[in-house]
Amino acid sequence: MSGLGQRVVTGGPTNAEEMIAEARKAFFVMFGFLALVWLLQLANWADHYGLSREYGVVSGDVGRLPDILVAPCLHWSWAHIEGNSGPLFVFGFLAAYRGVARFLGLSLLVALTSGLTVWFLEHGGVDTVGASGLIFGYFGYVVVRGLFDRHLIDTLIGIVMAASFAYTLTLTVPGTPGISWLGHLGGLAGGLVGAWIFRDRRPQPVSAGRPGRTTGGGPDPRTRADGSRADLHKELGDLGLL
Repeated sequence: MSGLGQRVVTGGPTNAEEMIAEARKAFFVMFGFLALVWLLQLANWADHYGLSREYGVVSGDVGRLPDILVAPCLHWSWAHIEGNSGPLFVFGFLAAYRGVARFLGLSLLVALTSGLTVWFLEHGGVDTVGASGLIFGYFGYVVVRGLFDRHLIDTLIGIVMAASFAYTLTLTVPGTPGISWLGHLGGLAGGLVGAWIFRDRRPQPVSAGRPGRTTGGGPDPRTRADGSRADLHKELGDLGLL
């Protein structure tokens, strides 16, 4: 439609219907992922945590490098997986609901940055597993993505959820016994980088004068409704809701 300012969004949902569809897919993706993690925990427990010993990240061991993609799905105890499951689902869903395809790329990036940080910097041959690196990566992605994409509601939601899981997030402090703060730090760094890599590319709105005018100076009834809808979408977009 000529005369109306347009905002083109690439890489993410562009309206409420698409956003709801992506949120539905995000829910099922995270539900399926969490179910897989729990099934692995059941098998791991039955094997006396042999999977964690065999597929954990061990610093400096070249043969264990591929395990950085597997280790986030494994845990050392029921308390370990229970503590991770809530924030993993919440932050994972928030990271995925604006685009499942981008979320999969983000997950790979965070797993790599978290695992490589442990592999390069951890000392003492420690065997590291757990989804905490993913959690911190998703958290960083959600908060910073809201700034890059001008979806401030995402930033606010991320901060509120961070407050809800404050105890879990404080475990990134160095020196906490039994906690791989390096994995947390690497995951957070991956999430921040991912927010930049997977950001929406938005051309600036183009305005070509006041729309909806006829040659006689009165409003054109054919464009009045569409113009109002465009104004509404723009207002929702400015609020970070679209």
